Amino acid sequence: MKYLMLVYGNQEKWTSFPAESWPAAIEKQEAFNARYRETGELLGAYGLGDAVNTRLVRREGGAPAVTDGPYLEAKEYIASLFVLDVASEERAHEIAADMPWADAEPVELWPVLHESR
Repeated sequence: MKYLMLVYGNQEKWTSFPAESWPAAIEKQEAFNARYRETGELLGAYGLGDAVNTRLVRREGGAPAVTDGPYLEAKEYIASLFVLDVASEERAHEIAADMPWADAEPVELWPVLHESR
């Protein structure tokens, strides 16, 4: 069973985090990533760029039409995404709860219904 795990963030949160704390926080996250890569349950972990660099792309007259995005109503945006391949929903819950920040911020877990060939 595959799951998409999403972690949200916002610029206010990132700027309030003391700069000297970042190396330890990144190390903690990398340890989590390594642990589940080794079990084969973590297929990918991706940190996303700041929302101000996000673009919306449409097609107009056969060509890309690019505008600033995303259209957010809230301060929070997707900061990181993880793709899991686990034996059960319960296992996905266990891994999500083991995320280093899960005691302070929720982790969103989406079942992947199908995969393109």
